[in-house]
Amino acid sequence: MEAGLKGLEAVMAIARLGSFRAAAIDLGMSTTALSHTISRLETSLGVRLFNRTTRSVSLSDAGRKFVEGIGPAVSEIRIAMETAQSQRSRPSGLLRINASKQAGREITPLVLNFLRRFPDMQIDLVTEGRRVDIVAEGFDLGLRPADLVPRDMIALPLGRPQRYAVVAAPRWIADHPIPLTPGDLPLEDCLRVRLPNGALFRWHFERNGETVQIEANGRLTLDEAAIARAAVCDGAGIGFFIEQDVAEDIATGRMVRLLEDWTPARPGFSLYYPSRRNPSAGFSAFLSMVRDAAAGQVKQARLK
Repeated sequence: MEAGLKGLEAVMAIARLGSFRAAAIDLGMSTTALSHTISRLETSLGVRLFNRTTRSVSLSDAGRKFVEGIGPAVSEIRIAMETAQSQRSRPSGLLRINASKQAGREITPLVLNFLRRFPDMQIDLVTEGRRVDIVAEGFDLGLRPADLVPRDMIALPLGRPQRYAVVAAPRWIADHPIPLTPGDLPLEDCLRVRLPNGALFRWHFERNGETVQIEANGRLTLDEAAIARAAVCDGAGIGFFIEQDVAEDIATGRMVRLLEDWTPARPGFSLYYPSRRNPSAGFSAFLSMVRDAAAGQVKQARLK
């Protein structure tokens, strides 16, 4: 095939990012060169892979089937190339990691330490809310809460246990009774959270084996934690957050924590990946750092 591996990687990048410009930046080439690569591939295949307008790019039906078919194959080719590179004594090459936004913040210090230690390595860290098939979309590693890791993946624990925090601003507290149980929450004052798949998030509580789920019914619905945090600080109502997202606000008094005894610790994040026969030197070095970090956290927890 005339376009070769470059053409296949170009199709995968455009399908993943939904933009020729973003894909060109991701691949380190010009938009014109990328467009020519796709045109040559489409001519070779005899089908149009993308529907293109001046404002949007989307996969055609043929393109969607093509991406589903080549995803695993492209991943296998990348693994084979990494295996060849693994013969080098010094780790080099690119690692692609897909993570949720909170997980991305958790792993960033380790990523920066890894890049300092191995100057020939590169890391592409993509954060997004949707659940991703890391093999089909060309990622080496995924990072999600432990209970969301696919069962067919190898998983390594990473990061602290997670907790939710129910919070409100002091000005809201001053004008309302403090809820002592989830049933006391004024649902009309609870900010609603929309998940990446479009569903509304249900608030989960647990205490002494009793579990409770509620559906917030506030007038404000948001899908971005930073905006929700600002709204709660402004007195818009009660919010439900990952604890570290609002830890500073609680410590400084901008927010007051509620129902803390109803939000126990949950499993932390796990780094996961498919089984590999001959991992690259860079891949192995990164996993070694993850294991060392996890062992250090366990040791600190025992000392406490």
